[in-house]
Amino acid sequence: MKLKCLPFVPISRRMRFLKIVALLVIVHCNATVLQSQSYNIILGRPTDTSITASILFEQNMQGYLEYGTASGSYASQTAVATIVAGTPLELTVMGLQPNTNYYYRLKYKTAAAPNYSVSPEYRFHTQRAVGSGFTFTIEADEHLYDKKGIANMYRVTLQNQLADQPDFMLSLGDIFGDDHNWPTITSQELDVLHKNYRPFLGAVCHSIPFYVCLGNHEGENDYYYLQNPGANLCVWGTQWRKHYYPNPYPNAFYSGNTDLEGYGIGNPENYYAWTWGDAQFVVLDVYRDQCDTSDKPQKWAWSLGKKQYDWLKTTLESSTSKYKFVFAHHVRGQGRGGVTNAPLYEWGGLVNGRDLFAANRPGWEKPIHKLFVDNKVNIFFQGHDHVFAHEMLDGVTYQTCPMPSDSTYRIGMDANADAFVSDTIEGTGHIRVTVGPDGTKVDFVRAYLPKDTFGVHKNREVPFSYTVGGNPAAQKRTKLENVVVKPNPAEDKVTVIFPANLGNRRLTLRSATGNKLHITSQSMVDLSPYSPGVYLLEIEADGLKTTEKILIHR
Repeated sequence: MKLKCLPFVPISRRMRFLKIVALLVIVHCNATVLQSQSYNIILGRPTDTSITASILFEQNMQGYLEYGTASGSYASQTAVATIVAGTPLELTVMGLQPNTNYYYRLKYKTAAAPNYSVSPEYRFHTQRAVGSGFTFTIEADEHLYDKKGIANMYRVTLQNQLADQPDFMLSLGDIFGDDHNWPTITSQELDVLHKNYRPFLGAVCHSIPFYVCLGNHEGENDYYYLQNPGANLCVWGTQWRKHYYPNPYPNAFYSGNTDLEGYGIGNPENYYAWTWGDAQFVVLDVYRDQCDTSDKPQKWAWSLGKKQYDWLKTTLESSTSKYKFVFAHHVRGQGRGGVTNAPLYEWGGLVNGRDLFAANRPGWEKPIHKLFVDNKVNIFFQGHDHVFAHEMLDGVTYQTCPMPSDSTYRIGMDANADAFVSDTIEGTGHIRVTVGPDGTKVDFVRAYLPKDTFGVHKNREVPFSYTVGGNPAAQKRTKLENVVVKPNPAEDKVTVIFPANLGNRRLTLRSATGNKLHITSQSMVDLSPYSPGVYLLEIEADGLKTTEKILIHR
């Protein structure tokens, strides 16, 4: 075999060549990074014939959108617009066809550039027709601002939502705000807090219209509004939220708050409703219209306010939609839990078993929970408690949503599970809701960091699902089953035998009144320190849960 000699290239020339190649690679990579990070798009306010795109660049640009109903074919375009660095441009595309999937892309350039750069292709869907199925997603309590939430974890959840291809997504609050230092917080700090979410949401909301539901930590309430008038957390928070995120306001498609607030706020875009396919969507603001001037109103001091109540009542009573969904950060005030709070005070009227609604809300026809029952609200979705919890009260499902950014997977479970009465499951992720002819299916879609998927768990696993409004046989809920507790009655110890395929096991021994006594990840609980009597043993595995009564007998 003959060896073919390669031409001799001097070392100096070879090194120069390699340096040039390396430089070109670096320039190409940097250009790719710059291009991928040079802008973000947040879609909002989808209707039957329009969509709003909030486009943000960090340098002055000229740009326009081109769009069409077939992938890769863009028959229409918007006018060329000037985009000011750091200031979102809200570009509303009009004249669209209802119930239609659209594809679009952004073309942009600096004034001096000869040619336009082109974004990847994105998509959105206009209002679905009655009878059309669709999917939407929900997240709550992102909390990146106080580091309860972890950025990389949140990115996984966002990508999981993008994979669901929902028509839109909702955040149920505690996303932007930080009321922990409200007396000294500045407008500039609130600008940063709101702007910081643009890269996260921009990674998916170019194709998923985004709705904001306010939480308590946004600080957009009457108490803060009255502090140092015109220069406070409420005013600045509202201004920057509206600056970066296009939320609905009343028009021919959306109903909602018609107030115009001072200090440059205008319409606060804080509560609103719309219909989509077979469903009505109602988003409440449970913090802005309070009865008093407390920063954390409780009991009868908390209120939706009469104007929002009347709007809610009219909205529900006038709807002919097959499904009705209501969203808020929390049932009432800032307590914990779902159905434990729903019967009380303004939401349900009860205090110590007595109905005191008429005495405390003169002129209001009925409590809010009764409005839900009478108008056949299917699901009330809330956040605030950082945990997945599924409960029912008088035929209304109360669904609490997990954090999308908890890398421990247990923040809400450890802190707030005691406030719920059923189906409380650990984990991080989002809620996926699929509206179809056989009912509305709700899935808890878990998110896992890659390092946490080498055991029994997989990203996008679904530990709990249920269906409302369809075939009752399809409404079975996933619970922990086939566990054996023995002996029972017991003297000094009790052992739990789990199905072999379940991991992440946890036992919590409680008193008969629910107080935590002992927690272990082992399969055995030492009962010797406890007096004879009835106890509750919570048994968890892979996020599923059941509770058994045990009797200590000696």
